Amino acid sequence: MTEIQGAGVALITPFHADGSIDFETLGNLIEFQISEGMDYLVSLGTTGETATLSSEEKKKVWQFTKDKVKGRVPLVAGIGGNNTLEIVEAVKNFDTEGFCAILSVSPYYNKPTQEGIYQHYKAIAEVSKLPIILYNVPGRTGSNISAETTLRLAKEFKNIVAIKEASGNFAQFSEILRDKPGHFQLISGDDPATLPMMALGAIGIISVVGNAYPKYVSTLAHLCVEGKYSEARDIHYKLLEITELCFVEGNPCGVKYILKELGFGEDYVRLPLVRVSSKTQQRIQEAMRSL
Repeated sequence: MTEIQGAGVALITPFHADGSIDFETLGNLIEFQISEGMDYLVSLGTTGETATLSSEEKKKVWQFTKDKVKGRVPLVAGIGGNNTLEIVEAVKNFDTEGFCAILSVSPYYNKPTQEGIYQHYKAIAEVSKLPIILYNVPGRTGSNISAETTLRLAKEFKNIVAIKEASGNFAQFSEILRDKPGHFQLISGDDPATLPMMALGAIGIISVVGNAYPKYVSTLAHLCVEGKYSEARDIHYKLLEITELCFVEGNPCGVKYILKELGFGEDYVRLPLVRVSSKTQQRIQEAMRSL
């Protein structure tokens, strides 16, 4: 679990104007993350627009990222979706070399029951050669992984080692932290909630805004690990506005525009996402100057 403590970033997937993957910019972004103190990288989480990538494109991104990182920081692979059989096959056939864990989002659109969510992750856990991080993000999936289901999975499967929680439900976080087994951890999946979640006992963050501001995010997480919450609060409040703007017109549209302004490629996204409006661009520019 030490490999996924502190600050992680859910990497974007940069694109060219023709929709192809911009590997040069991805390489520059990876170097930026490592040099600015990110503890680990997540390749092809939902921020990577994974739902719109082909299987072949995913393999190329994973291979490129692994080759670029060269073991300097831990790597987590995002493998999730709403077709359990397809995800089980993807996990079973995944080349694990260079990766320390799999991040798997709860099934979206189907709106499964808690038993359905449990059976989905059970099927993945039974074939995975890597530890699994659950990902609960009801705002995207349309359903919540309850604390009861999280704890059931954590207690029954030793290779389910954490949950990235983005439900915003602090009662749920507290229940998980109170009743979890020793091998299982809580990770913030929502940038503005990182400080209070770590105060409760979460071990860190898998960040979106960290794509653009890795030093701020890594410093905040490390201060929280050290119990220096007063200093962490200063960074927490500095990041609030820019973080809100990352999501106001969809993720990763906002953070891709920020990265463009910072010199990391263009802000192309794949449909059905579109680039942020001129009004939001102006607000982002103002927030960047302020930050």
